[in-house]
Amino acid sequence: MQIDISEIVSCADREMTTEAVIEMQSFVSRLGDFPITEKAPVDIRIANQENKRLLIRGDVNLTVSIPCGRCLEEVPTELRFPIDKTLRLDGSAVSDEEMEETDYLTGSDLDVDKLIYGEILVNWPVKVLCSEGCKGICKVCGRNLNRETCDCRRTEPDPRMAAIQEIFSKFKEV
Repeated sequence: MQIDISEIVSCADREMTTEAVIEMQSFVSRLGDFPITEKAPVDIRIANQENKRLLIRGDVNLTVSIPCGRCLEEVPTELRFPIDKTLRLDGSAVSDEEMEETDYLTGSDLDVDKLIYGEILVNWPVKVLCSEGCKGICKVCGRNLNRETCDCRRTEPDPRMAAIQEIFSKFKEV
């Protein structure tokens, strides 16, 4: 969704609050394509402070389907985070770092989806689990161990211990 902020940028101490609809259907990154299953409209407050700063505030509430880190089952994961951006309007020099932050602002248009995309990147969970006791998948046959069991040997013997294992196997034969 694009929001025209030309009136706010042109007038000192002007502000507006608007309800923005998130148009993204999925979050696409190098990690993969994650469907957004639920999203609430975002109330965005945009304010011009003394023609020096542009403030952008809001709260985002999304549910994204992310695979479990152990068993790969889809887990609906709620992402809640605030948007709190301050941009300079006074024409002073900006660093490269600040320029990267404003890819969501093109001329007098605020691209809400680009703004939220950047915030999702920052607030992405490190690890998602379907449950704390998730057993994961079998490394040998690939079965989901939460739903079924398998007879695969789960521990790989340490090759450095092969000589000792031979001694123990000889004692079992006696």
